[in-house]
Amino acid sequence: MSRLVILTGASRGMGRALAVALLQREGTRLLTLSRRPDAALEAEPRAAGSTLEQWALDLAQPVEAAARLEAWLAAQGGNSVSEAALVNNAALLTPPGPVESVEADLLSAALRVGLEAPVLLTRAFLRATEPWRVPRKVLNISSGLGRRAMAASAPYCAVKAGLDHFTRALALDEALKPLGARVVSLAPGVIDTDMQVQLRGGDPAHFPDHDRFVQLRAQGLLDSPQAAAAKLLAYLERPDFGQQPVADVREP
Repeated sequence: MSRLVILTGASRGMGRALAVALLQREGTRLLTLSRRPDAALEAEPRAAGSTLEQWALDLAQPVEAAARLEAWLAAQGGNSVSEAALVNNAALLTPPGPVESVEADLLSAALRVGLEAPVLLTRAFLRATEPWRVPRKVLNISSGLGRRAMAASAPYCAVKAGLDHFTRALALDEALKPLGARVVSLAPGVIDTDMQVQLRGGDPAHFPDHDRFVQLRAQGLLDSPQAAAAKLLAYLERPDFGQQPVADVREP
């Protein structure tokens, strides 16, 4: 029996670190959804029975992506699966600054990748796996900015706040089912990823928190992607996963 994990945004940063860590866990069947497959990921060490399948998908086209996932899951059946998990990690960043400074096409894509895609992929996952009769989990990667607004980051704040509240409502729905999925929207802490690079490179004239992010790195307060991935996977495996639908790895 294998543990099936579907992971979005696995080609770089924390998503890639999650993929590497999952492949090192025995019996993991990993499906990644990213804009570009990562050839180097195929060469990463794997534990016994772990497998990798990579799909090149543009999550800015979430209806098509979700339909493909639902059809694939429905064809698999749950007889060889001990547990199934969906990890919605992918995000598309917009440059720091006021919302009117963001190109409309980029803003629209960021909203689709960060919020519409997780909602549609979750729908597909729940619909296809409901007959499997195995434990199911949905882990949405959120952010402290979903709970605390920051100037020059309105699109990202909106996406993460939406993801948090979607998860709260979804948890209520799943709790009404005999074998409902357990769902969590989890903030991973501050991580040294492309987002941090972008924030440190923002124009201080349009990004009041610029110096704070510079100092986070200077003071060594950023987790590596690998350290953050380890914390997220430890949380995913907690026996109380889902009891608190909106959570933070830095809290008990």
